[in-house]
Amino acid sequence: MSIEIMSVEEEARVVEQIREGREKILAELSKVIVGQQDVIEQLLICLFAGGHCLITGAPGLAKTLLVSSVAKIFHLNFQRIQFTPDLMPADITGTEILEQSDDGHRRLQFVKGPIFANVILADEINRTPPKTQAALLEAMQEHQVTAAGRRYPLEEPFFVLATQNPIEMEGTYPLPEAQLDRFLFNVLIDYLPPEDELSVVLRTTSTRPEPIEPLFSGEDVMRFHEAIRKVPIADEVGAYAVRLSAATRPGRVGAPDFVNQWVSWGAGTRAAQTLVLGAKARALLTGNAHVSLDDIRALAHPTLRHRVLLSYKAEAEGVTIEDVIDQLLSTVET
Repeated sequence: MSIEIMSVEEEARVVEQIREGREKILAELSKVIVGQQDVIEQLLICLFAGGHCLITGAPGLAKTLLVSSVAKIFHLNFQRIQFTPDLMPADITGTEILEQSDDGHRRLQFVKGPIFANVILADEINRTPPKTQAALLEAMQEHQVTAAGRRYPLEEPFFVLATQNPIEMEGTYPLPEAQLDRFLFNVLIDYLPPEDELSVVLRTTSTRPEPIEPLFSGEDVMRFHEAIRKVPIADEVGAYAVRLSAATRPGRVGAPDFVNQWVSWGAGTRAAQTLVLGAKARALLTGNAHVSLDDIRALAHPTLRHRVLLSYKAEAEGVTIEDVIDQLLSTVET
C-alpha cells in the first residue's frame, strides 16, 4: 500500500481528521474497555507514529481485547500468535510446501504465515525461544520476510503489538536488548481502581458488549504517518530529547551520579528518535500544532523503561527503572 505525496490542503484535512478522530476512537473503545486512559493514549501514539509496541501486564487485564479492538477501529487485518516454547520460526513467517499441478509438474509453493497481516498480536512473546523471537526482527525492522532466499514484503501498515507477562518468569526467555529496541514503547498495564473494576464486573456479567465500528482505513493510517512526521519541533525541544536519552548512559561525561551507580547500559540514539516522533503524534492527538517539552516528558517512561538496563547495585537496593526515569526527569535541564 503506497500513499502519494499530499498537498497542503490534504495535509490540513488529515491533521483535522487526527484531532477529531481521538475522541471518536475513545468513544468506540469505551464500549469494551473501562479506564486505562494512559495505556490507550500511549498505544494510539505508537500506532499513529508507525511503531511497534510492547505491552506488559498481568493476565486478565484486557491486553488482547484492547489490541483487537484497536485493529477493528482502524479496519485492519488482525492476527493473534500465541507464543509457546514449541513454536518454530516457520509457524510465524510461513513455509514452502510441494504442490503438484494439474499437468503433473511439482513445484514449491510458499504458504504465508500469520505474520502477513496489518496488526500482529504476539501474545506472551517471552514464552518462546530466542530463535523464534528473532523471526520477528526482520519483519519489525524491514517490513518483509525472507524465506528460502526470497523476500516477501508485508502489507502496509504493519504493526507488532507484543505482550509480556511479568509474573511466572520461570521457563521464559527474556527478549534481547536488540529486539527490545525495535519496540517504540513499552506500555505497562496495571490493575484498575476499585470503582473501574466494579464497572467492568457489572458490565461484563449483565450485557453483551456493543460491536466496535470501524472509523478509518489502512490508507488513512498511512496518511497519518506522513502528516505526523511533518509536525514542527523547536531545536531546543529536540535537544532536550537528546539530552534525556544521553543522560541514561553511564560512564559518559556529564552522566548523573545515580546513573553511574544504578545503570549498566543506557539508551541509544533510537530512544531520542522515539521521543521526538512520539511527541509529534501526541501533539496532534491533543490538538497542538507543534511539539512541547511536556510531550517529550510525558513519553519518557514508555520510551526508556525497556532501553535502560539496571545494574546489580540498583537491584540490590530495590531501585526500579521507574525510579531512575523519575530522577532523570527532575535532573536533566529543560
